[in-house]
Amino acid sequence: MEYKTGNQNKTSLIIEAAAKVFANRGYSGTLMADIAAEAGIGKGTIYEYFPSKEGLFFAVFEWFVQITKAEAKIGISALGGSVSERLMALNDALLRSWLDMLDMYSLVMEFWSASASSQMRQRFKLAFREGYRDFRQIVSALIRDGVEKGEFQPEVDAESVAAALVGAWDALLLQAWFDEDFDPLTTSREFMNVLINGLISKPQVVSSA
Repeated sequence: MEYKTGNQNKTSLIIEAAAKVFANRGYSGTLMADIAAEAGIGKGTIYEYFPSKEGLFFAVFEWFVQITKAEAKIGISALGGSVSERLMALNDALLRSWLDMLDMYSLVMEFWSASASSQMRQRFKLAFREGYRDFRQIVSALIRDGVEKGEFQPEVDAESVAAALVGAWDALLLQAWFDEDFDPLTTSREFMNVLINGLISKPQVVSSA
């Protein structure tokens, strides 16, 4: 990261203020002075922690990714019992967290746009790749646990299921951002029920001779 870490409270204040401003105005429409006003500090103070707007924008991206990872881990550990229950708990924790921040979901659009821009492309592409990889690993580890415990079918490809599930969550939130009448939490639960039922080991029927 490019920013000063001596005062974590001030760093967090700036990042959270920047997230709000970037979400409302977009990257190109945001001035450092706008972020300073939102944070209630002088513009010069921001430059003590973040030498450039690009560096601050990337810090907001990292902050957003860390929130998602933290919610994933909380969702998995919050509920004991079967892997199926923990997988559903993960779904609920993530969707609720993202819905609480839905007014800032435009940040995701800005992040995707940055990954295609000539100025920040490589930095964001690498960060997106690592972020998705880490998140897939969290989900696939949970699915593999279900396979190892005999709860899920032994032939389940945990990595493939995890990749598809992460993609589905992304798509649900995107639809919710475009359509305020769309209910991603209810939809995700219905989808998870179908997915889990497909993963669960079924007792074999042995025909009589």
